[in-house]
This record gives sequence, structure tokens and C-alpha cells, in this order.
Amino acid sequence: MNIPKHIAIILDGNGRWAKAKGMPRTYGHSKGSENVEKMCDVMESIGVKYFTVYAFSTENWKRPADEVNVLMDLLGKYMKKLKKRAANTNSRVRVIGDTSVLDGKLQEIIRDTVESSKDNTGLQFQIAINYGGRDELRRAFTRIAGDVKEGIISPEDITEDTISKALDTGDIPDPDLLIRTSGEQRLSNFLPWQLAYTEFYFTQKHWPEFDKDELMKAIENYNKRDRRYGQIKEE
Repeated sequence: MNIPKHIAIILDGNGRWAKAKGMPRTYGHSKGSENVEKMCDVMESIGVKYFTVYAFSTENWKRPADEVNVLMDLLGKYMKKLKKRAANTNSRVRVIGDTSVLDGKLQEIIRDTVESSKDNTGLQFQIAINYGGRDELRRAFTRIAGDVKEGIISPEDITEDTISKALDTGDIPDPDLLIRTSGEQRLSNFLPWQLAYTEFYFTQKHWPEFDKDELMKAIENYNKRDRRYGQIKEE
């Protein structure tokens, strides 16, 4: 079986999963955070090189304040655990998105985790925090415009590669497979540039119940695709 080099997942359904169990949405977020750890182990075990998750979007600030506070607290605790995990597993952690608006303590935790794992060569794990695809493109275009203004490059020298390298994901390959849990079938402003030629897989399972079996179903579906033409292979 051909294992995708880079898998991205939109982590959806934490709140709905918790509600179905008669629990508060925050319980779902906590269990969802635990599942990210489990899936990192699974990704490593099957040979995935890059794993990217959509943890908190620029639109998530519109959620109730108490829920946002819980999410930020969970992210801080998870990043601390991730630092230890990265050291033990030789994995590298990156955070994509605009972290400048986050609480100063959380920013420090993120910087510490990212910096401590920067030379690791195992699983390359990207977490999107305060990420929005359109905002990422805006920031990339701003950087490119600055280079044009400084005379570093000329407008006619701007290529697709120039834009790709200016993105938060500039030093990693685009995803081969995108998975979205919980039955929704939209990108929700996630990696719009990077997903131009990515295969999609949508599952009804909510994120806290997503497991290796469901991941392998997604990969089996991926293997039925003809990557040359972006369609299902003929039998």
C-alpha cells in the first residue's frame, strides 16, 4: 500500500461527540486533544512523514468565551506535553498561523516547544493555531511585497514557488491526503493554496473516535485514486 507522505486532518466534531454522550463541549475538546497524541503515534508507525492538524482557526474566536479559554488552556498544556514527546520520539513540531495575538505565556510555550525540536528528524508535526488560509496568503503577499519594495525581487520574478515558500508551510511539501472528520465536507479556510492537488476523504466519525482503522480506510481510498489525473483508478 502506498502511504501518503503528508496527511492533514481537520479535527471536527469534538463538541458534537461530547453532546451525544451528555457531556459538555469542553470534555470533547479534552478527549480530542488526547486523540491527537494517539494519532501521532499511529502516523509514525505506518510511515507518514508529515502530519498537519487544524487545531484552532481564526474564526474560532467567535465561539463562547469560556469555550475559547478552555481551548487555549488545553493548547498550552498540550504543547508542554508535546515538547517531552518530541524529545522522546525525535519528532519535530511546527506551529502555523498567526500566533502573535495569543496570550504571551502561550506564545512562550509554543516558541520553547518549536525551538527545542527544530533539529529532530522523525515525524514532522504541524499544528495550525489561530490559522486562516486567507490570512496566511495575506501575510505571505505582504512579505513578498516588502521584498519587491526593497528591491530584493522584481514583480515579474514572482512565481508560484515564490508564493509557496512565503507561506507558513514554506519548507514542507503540500499534503497528499486531507481528512475531515464529523461528516462536514468543506475546507473551512484550511490550507487553500496547499490543497490544490490534494485528495480528500470525509468521514462521519467525530474526531475523538477517529482511530487507526478509519485512517487506514482513508489511505485505502487514497490508493484507489489516480494521482496523474485526480480521478478514481479504473479497475
